[in-house]
Order: sequence, then C-alpha cells, then structure tokens
Amino acid sequence: MSKTLNTKVRTATKWSTVGEVAAKLVAPISSMFLARLLTPEAFGVVTTLMMIITFAEIFTDAGFQKYLIQHEFRDAEDRDESTNVAFWSNLIMSLAIWGIIAFFSAPLAELVGNPGLGHVLVIACVSIPLAAFSSIQMALFKRDLDFKTLARVRIVSTLIPLLVTVPLAFWLRSYWALVIGTIIVNLVNAVLLTAFSKWKPRLFYSFAKLKEMFSFTVWSMIEAISIWLTNYVDVFIVGTMLSQYYLGLYKTSSTLVGQIMGLVTAITTPILFSALSRLQNDEKEFQGLFFRFQKLVGLLVIPLGVGIFLFRDFATEIILGDQWGEAAGFIGLWALTSSVTIVLSHYSSEVYRAKGKPKLSVLAQILHIIALWPTVLITVKYGFETLYVARSLVRLELIAVNLCIMGLMIKMPVRRMFTNILPSCLAALCMLAVMLLPATSSIWLSIVYALIATSIYIAIIMLFKDERQIFISLPRIIKNKS
Repeated sequence: MSKTLNTKVRTATKWSTVGEVAAKLVAPISSMFLARLLTPEAFGVVTTLMMIITFAEIFTDAGFQKYLIQHEFRDAEDRDESTNVAFWSNLIMSLAIWGIIAFFSAPLAELVGNPGLGHVLVIACVSIPLAAFSSIQMALFKRDLDFKTLARVRIVSTLIPLLVTVPLAFWLRSYWALVIGTIIVNLVNAVLLTAFSKWKPRLFYSFAKLKEMFSFTVWSMIEAISIWLTNYVDVFIVGTMLSQYYLGLYKTSSTLVGQIMGLVTAITTPILFSALSRLQNDEKEFQGLFFRFQKLVGLLVIPLGVGIFLFRDFATEIILGDQWGEAAGFIGLWALTSSVTIVLSHYSSEVYRAKGKPKLSVLAQILHIIALWPTVLITVKYGFETLYVARSLVRLELIAVNLCIMGLMIKMPVRRMFTNILPSCLAALCMLAVMLLPATSSIWLSIVYALIATSIYIAIIMLFKDERQIFISLPRIIKNKS
C-alpha cells in the first residue's frame, strides 16, 4: 500500500469512527424520548412501512454504489459517464417504484398488517427517491475516501431525530412524527451530499453502460435481498399474525440492542475489512489480525451482552420507560445472543469479502432464512414470549453455518475461535454471581449491582495475561484506531 493511500485510509477510518460514534451515542438518547412519547403500536406501524421502503431501495440502488466504489475506470470521462448512468437509473427507478407503491398502496398496507393506512405508506415512501438522489454522491465520497464530509453529514442527520422527531412526537403523539422525521433525514442527506459533492449530474445516458454495470452488481443485489429477508421475514410474520403493539415491542427491542452493540461493531467492522483486504494473500498475518480483533471485540461485547441480560428490567425501565416492560425479556435474551453472534459469526462476512468470496455470505444468509422462516411462523402462534425466545435462539444456526463455512472453505481454525474468547466468557459467567444478590426495584441499588458485576468481570479478566495486556492498553488502541 502506498504512503498516500495509507494516509487516506487512516484519515478515513478516523472520520468514519467519529461519524459512527456520534450516531450510536445519539440514537439511544432519541429512542429514550420517543419511547416515552409514543406507544409501541406507533413503532409497529413505522416498522411495517420501513419493511416496504427498504425492500424497494434494494432495486432502486441495484448495487450501483458498490460498482462506483470498486470499479477501476479507464479515465475521468468514463467515470463521469458511469456516474451519470447510475444516478439517472437510481432516480428513474425510484420514482417508478414509488408510483407502483402508490397505485397498490391499499393492498400493500393491508398485506403488512396496516389496513386503512395506504395514504401513510405513500407519504412515507417519499424517502425512496430522496435516498436514491443522494446515494450516488455518497458512493463517490466513499470511493475518494472522503469520510470527513460523510461524517459531518452523518452527525447532522443523526441530530434530526433529537431536534425534529422528538418535538413532533411531543406535539402529534402518533406515528406521523416518525414518518415525517425519517423524510426530513433523507431530505437533509440529499441536500447536504449534493451541495458538498464536486460531481453534479448532467443529461447523459447509455444503455450499454447500464448493462455493463448491472451485470457487475447482480450479486450485490442478491446479497442485499437475502439480508433484507433475514431482517424482515420475521417482522412480516409478526406484523400480520400479532398486533402492531407486539410488533412495536419486537422490532424496537432488537433495534435498541443493535444500537448499543453497534458502539463496538460500527467502529471495528470497517477497520477489520480494510485491514484484512490488505492481508488476503498472507494467510498467517490474515488469521493473526482476525483473532486479535475477535479477542478485543469479545472483551467488550460479551460482558455487555451478559450485563444487559442480567439487568434487563432495569435497562428497559431506564431506556424505554414503563409501557415497554413486556419487552424486557426479549431485550435481555437478544443482547445475550447478540454478543455470541458478533464474536463467532458477525465478522465472518468481512472475511468472505476480504477473500473475494461474497457468495459465501449469500449462502450463509439463505441457509439462515430456511431455518428462520418456519421457526417464527410456528412459534408466533404460541405468543410473544415463545416467539422471542425462539427467534433469539435460532441465531445459533447462523453461527453454526458460518463456523462451518469458515472452517471448510476459508480454512480458518474454528477451534481457536472458541478458545480465543474463552477468558471473556468465563469472566462474564462469573458476573452471573450478581444474580445471587437479593432482587431489587431500586434504581440506585441496581446501579450498585451493575458496578459489582463490572468489577467481577474486570477482576477475572486481569488473571489472564493476554487479556490483561489488551485491557490495559485499550485506551491506546482506541486512540490509534481513531
């Protein structure tokens, strides 16, 4: 890697970290306010709307972002022509899909469990062309490793829920606050990214270039669809077979845990992928870097998952409020399984891409969908608690699939993946000793218990040499990575 590119990568990593940290810190704060101002039903309505919007955006983008980022163009003119084709294709397709959704809005709303809310779906889908308008500019910023501009835009858009959506929720007390807030976020992104971009669209189109680009991005679309199915197949089933109240509990719980765990994963994932890509032809260094990251991430997310599980009622009360008490069990179990999924499965997709084998990620997603669909379809009939227990545990299948792929096709020593995080697991298990303390409903006593659990974890970790060195040097590691 050249010195100039290395400098760009380090700078990009720093600003990517700034943007992600800002987003992950502000998002839970916004959620705390919104959860107290709006009912779970309101979140359930918006969840079903987002299910349709995110699916539509797969086809409007069609993988053009990845093409513009990864493709080596012949010259500046070739890049400009391809960018214009991608821009106009995105925009035209998004407007066409918005029109189709508007025409079939009533049956679509009924299909996802929101009969009578077709007009809300039409308005919410304004986000589709707005997102399409700015996605190409975003791709160009990423291609040029200009994450400084992206971080600034990300910070502004992250503040909108706090400064716009929360006041709207206080005034409207309905799902309209979330719908309008999302539209404003996409509008601001479109305006800022277009204003900051050196590239501006012009009237040019080539079907030959479209064919060339689409043939390149077909696997990106397939992967995106498989990921969408993994994220929303359960939402669709819950939304149609249970009430919007339970859908709100269901999706908000998993989203909240994702926001908290994202404080670690959002920072480490892009760094790991970038570093592994540079070492893809040096197997020893490749594996060494992967296991160092896995150990570091395990030190952070495993106690975090166990801690949320231990103090699930306390965490739910503090973050979401009284009306979300029924979600506490799901939040705790989802956090616990998330910590295991992250260290044993989450980073597998980064390994596949770094090795130039994205089809393995598609394979893992498809196999998971095959297990997920019947699990949710059967357990939803037995109530919310049975559903979330089964949904949390079925993630173990995804872990098993990725471990098999990692061992058989990537030749990664799977046994080491377990022994690598064993000290963190043992220390986290010792945290469970806090459960022997008397139960309490006192907030202050719960805080004391949490501090005791944290102290137990740190004390046990310090008994292991490698973990102790990483733990002590953690502030320096974070500083260097940022």
